[in-house]
Amino acid sequence: MKKIYFLSDAHLGSRALADNREREQRLCRFLDSIRDEASVIYLLGDVFDFWFEYHNVIPKGFTRFLGKLSELTDAGVEIHFFTGNHDMWAFEYLRAECGVILHTSPAEIILPSVSGKDVTAYVGHGDGLGDPSRGFRFIRAIFHSSLCQWLFRNIFPADLGMELGLRWAKSSRMKHSRIAMAENGDTLFVSEEGEVRNALGDVLSQNIETEEPFQGEDKEPLVIFSKQYLQEHPGTYFLLFGHRHIELDLMLSRQCRLLILGEWLRKCTYAVWDGESMVLDNYED
Repeated sequence: MKKIYFLSDAHLGSRALADNREREQRLCRFLDSIRDEASVIYLLGDVFDFWFEYHNVIPKGFTRFLGKLSELTDAGVEIHFFTGNHDMWAFEYLRAECGVILHTSPAEIILPSVSGKDVTAYVGHGDGLGDPSRGFRFIRAIFHSSLCQWLFRNIFPADLGMELGLRWAKSSRMKHSRIAMAENGDTLFVSEEGEVRNALGDVLSQNIETEEPFQGEDKEPLVIFSKQYLQEHPGTYFLLFGHRHIELDLMLSRQCRLLILGEWLRKCTYAVWDGESMVLDNYED
């Protein structure tokens, strides 16, 4: 039985990151490494840091990755692309030109098993699920509005629209910089890029883990959502999400596991189902 792969959050093209070409090449090497053993690949959102399709224009770049998607689908590998909060404006191009199956919301899927028993999973990017922030929900509703998308496409020329989108994506990433405290009590500012600066702006380190750590089962929005979902869908075996940039493999019941897939900015995390077991792993080439 061939395998099924899940990954998310490569943020290709991010202006807040310096290694976009290297990251794209690494992702393509991974896809090459699994092409003969993969039957299905699920891309669970934020593969691109910004993506918006005009009728005749798409963002420049990503040539290697888009070509690899087309190559794999032409070879019979089924690829599902779930939009995230950074690439939610994917419409017809990826479907028509690259052959992917496009999803704009989470979905229940059935994983084949060697036993022949249906294994039910619920998969998606994860943005907004269990998140109590009204502000985030409001912005998300605007971005998903077909009217707002039409206005953006028709008010802003392609070059200006792309520039605004890339700047927004960079700003969105940088605003998540968090404040830390040094042992001597000084305030340290930690950016998403890994730089740690003091109040004077001096760079103290380039090698700090900057993603917001796991908040605990009672505070982590995706855990809260998953527990509620499991109560309503007790036959679920797996819930798989991206979005949070953390690796998490959590048993919610004797049967059901929640997996948060990490990211492809540094750790290159993915999950793979082989018909019997689900494993969370890291790609190293």
